[in-house]
Amino acid sequence: MTINRTSNRLLNSLSDEDYSLIKDRLEEIDLPKGLHLAKVGEPFSFAYFPSTGIASVVAVSPTGRRAEAGMAGREGFAPIAGLIHPGRGPFDIAVQVAGTGLRLPLSTLRDAMDRSRELTDLLLRYVLAFHFQVAYTALSNASHTVDVRLARWILMSQDRMESHELALTHDFISLMLAVRRPSVTMALHTLEGERLIRAERANVIVRDRTALETFAGDAYGVPEREYHRLIDVEREKPKAMLTTVGASA
Repeated sequence: MTINRTSNRLLNSLSDEDYSLIKDRLEEIDLPKGLHLAKVGEPFSFAYFPSTGIASVVAVSPTGRRAEAGMAGREGFAPIAGLIHPGRGPFDIAVQVAGTGLRLPLSTLRDAMDRSRELTDLLLRYVLAFHFQVAYTALSNASHTVDVRLARWILMSQDRMESHELALTHDFISLMLAVRRPSVTMALHTLEGERLIRAERANVIVRDRTALETFAGDAYGVPEREYHRLIDVEREKPKAMLTTVGASA
C-alpha cells in the first residue's frame, strides 16, 4: 500500500532518504474520538502522525484537575515524549476530533533517528515548535479574556482541520480553555454577535477568518510563525544554499 505522507506536514518535510527509513513500518489507522494515544504514567509504544482530526494534550494534576496544554494535528505528531525515553509520558493525549493518521512503532522511529541526524534535527525542531504553542497557551490563559482565548483555539483548530466547519463540542471547548460550560456559552455568543462564527450543536462554523484573527489579536500567530520558521523555512534552507553554490560555480 502506498502511503500518502503529504497529508501530514511533518512527514512531508522528510527527505526521501529519511522517509525510506520509516515508510515500511508506517500503518494507516483511524483515530476515533476518545482514542487515547498516551496516558499519564502508562507505557506507550507508538508515535502517531495525524492526517486529519485533532489530539488534545492534557496536563493532569495529582488531584485530577485537567487542562489542555496543547493540541496536535496534521502539523506534527504525538506523544513527543517518545523521542526522549519511550515508555511513559507526563500527559494524557486523546483524540478530541475524529480523523485518520499514521502510526509508527517508537522502536522504528528511534532507530531511524540514530541513523539520521537530519531526521533527529527535524523532530527536535517540532518539539521546540510545540513548546512555543504550550508557552502561548499559558500566556493566553493568564492574560486574555475567555472570548479571545476561544478565538485563538478556533483558529488553531481550523489550521489543523482545513475546514470552515469544525466539530467542536462544548465539552471540548471547556477542556481547551479550562473554564466551565457557562463561560463557553457566553464566549460563543460574543463571537456570534461579532458575526465571526456560527455555533451549532457540536459544530462551530467560521464565517470570517480574517476578522477572527483580528479579534484574537496577539493571542494567535506567534507559535504559527515559529512553526513555519522551524519546520518549513529551515527545511528549505539546504536546497536554497545548494542552488546558490551551483549558480556561482
